Amino acid sequence: MLRPFVTLAAATLLSCNVASAAERIDVQAAASLTDVMNTLIEQYEQNHDVDIVPVYASSSTLARQIAQGAPADVYLSANEKWMDWLEDQGEPVHERRDLLNNRLALITADDSGIDDFTPDSDHLLAHYLDKGDRIAVGDPAHVPAGIYTQQALAHQGQWQTLEPRLARASDVRGALALVERGETPLGVVYATDAMAGEHVHQLGLFPANSHDPITYPAALIGKEPSPQARAFLQWLGSDKAASTFKQYGFEVSESNEAS
Repeated sequence: MLRPFVTLAAATLLSCNVASAAERIDVQAAASLTDVMNTLIEQYEQNHDVDIVPVYASSSTLARQIAQGAPADVYLSANEKWMDWLEDQGEPVHERRDLLNNRLALITADDSGIDDFTPDSDHLLAHYLDKGDRIAVGDPAHVPAGIYTQQALAHQGQWQTLEPRLARASDVRGALALVERGETPLGVVYATDAMAGEHVHQLGLFPANSHDPITYPAALIGKEPSPQARAFLQWLGSDKAASTFKQYGFEVSESNEAS
């Protein structure tokens, strides 16, 4: 008569554990958000019974993975294009908002000896490259940072000369790593990546009018977003989260209310 009681007790305990398990929130976020999102997730989990699981990569890679069925409750892109693309694929997108802004920066190694300058049409980047040198960028074929870079260089009349000399990385953090490892003397990344990089130095910011505004849209993904995912996205637009974003060098969008 004892065995059924033990079995029932064990089943009841298992049921309680399942019921009390933290709700999982899958977050797909642009690679440039890696450091700040890790901090924000840690802050949020301290006060909420959730398990936030982030994946970081190029916005294009993430969008394609989501379209192919990768788990995603919240998606944060580094440009409008890939959020638009996801919607065009028929993926349910809810409470979309422009969360952040950034700037495009030219970087070099700390010990390069290159003086700071504004990367504009008066400063041809080819003059800072020796024979065989390349410039590290996110691949302009799909990586947002690379797309902005192409726009800036084309605006300045430098694209045709520099296109054959690009070291194309799979995301902006890959471009940063090439400069950190000394594999390229120059790289184009976001200003926030320049801050996060090791042994790299920001030479200057590309003029804001040389490329499209660098905007980070965020949205809920899926037919029926969970209350937990909705609450987390709303919190990312809070004053508390804004303070952390600013600490990492991001500009908080004035229009970060849900659209």
